[in-house]
Amino acid sequence: MSLAAELSREEQRKLAGELVAEIGRLADKAGRHLRFMEVCGTHTVSIFRAGIRQLLPESVELVSGPGCPVCVTPDEYMDKAIAYARREDCIITTFGDMLKVPGTESSLGEAKTAGADIRIVYSPLDSLQAARENPDKKVIFLAVGFETTAPTAAATVLAAEQAGLKNLYMLSAQKLVPPALRLLIDDPEVLVDGFILPGHVSVVTGTEVFSFLETEYHIPGVVTGFEPLQILRSLYRLTRQVAEGVAKVENEYGSVVKPEGNPTSMAVTNKVYEPVAAKWRGIGEIPASGLKMREAYKSFDIEEVLPLPVAELPQPRKTGCRCGEVLKGIVTPHECPLFGKACVPTHAIGPCMVSVEGVCAAWYKYGKGLFTYGNKQ
Repeated sequence: MSLAAELSREEQRKLAGELVAEIGRLADKAGRHLRFMEVCGTHTVSIFRAGIRQLLPESVELVSGPGCPVCVTPDEYMDKAIAYARREDCIITTFGDMLKVPGTESSLGEAKTAGADIRIVYSPLDSLQAARENPDKKVIFLAVGFETTAPTAAATVLAAEQAGLKNLYMLSAQKLVPPALRLLIDDPEVLVDGFILPGHVSVVTGTEVFSFLETEYHIPGVVTGFEPLQILRSLYRLTRQVAEGVAKVENEYGSVVKPEGNPTSMAVTNKVYEPVAAKWRGIGEIPASGLKMREAYKSFDIEEVLPLPVAELPQPRKTGCRCGEVLKGIVTPHECPLFGKACVPTHAIGPCMVSVEGVCAAWYKYGKGLFTYGNKQ
């Protein structure tokens, strides 16, 4: 049972007030302005919805990192997906939030409107049925996500292999969180004092994968759930570590996250995939931050089976979107000249406005005009 479920609403408010007061006291003890970053889209939305930024003292700043998988999917991946979708011999299966993600010139939604066979699924495993029912088509699942969704994509490949399906493929763009944290820490413009670590990812990976924060960088991290009190408790833990001059990875989500994670899920992923350098939209290429299919499963990789001619893909273009800087917490969405003007949820220029977990979308829905990070109005 969650902490919130055990307390009355009044008790929750009282505890929240006590936590905020203690965070302020510890921040004063630290003697400097503190910046903490969440790297999970669900945390971003929870923080905005609960108004946590407004509750915190001026000395504690929250910034949002690259925690939305849709947001970090690069233009060239979307361009490939659109190119495959336009082929008469291909069926695309995808999660619904991918339809509005902009490529260089268009989106999957626009391709679907133009007649492309693009089907919304709720699990990669749903693609198996589409492959069975359309043996003359290449069914391509858009495998986008973090460590949380990679095991299901891998399990789909294994299920297709076992069923003898020869027409199911993956267009893979899975991302791994720890290498992205390394890049953020090494970037002199980012400057964070600790991380609210992703709860869903940690259920799969465990907490040990984040131990480098302590051993290599001396930066605290707290694996956190999604209730407002859990987030406030994680901020209390982070502030306390900074004030005491220590750095370790703590677990505020111990009811579901174990140090070793989920070995079964990790084993499935590791059987099908191996790490590879990957491009993150607006950030660039990060070593060992993506997944590609191992040699034994290359027959399920659509880019290996049916590579696209470079001539079919549009040339990169500049839009003025500052998504990369937003994803690093260097600027706020409000500082992007497109935010709330040319770029709105119904007509997104950048991916951070597309997904409900994107920081621009969350800012637009919950925080527009209320404050800027570190400078509350």
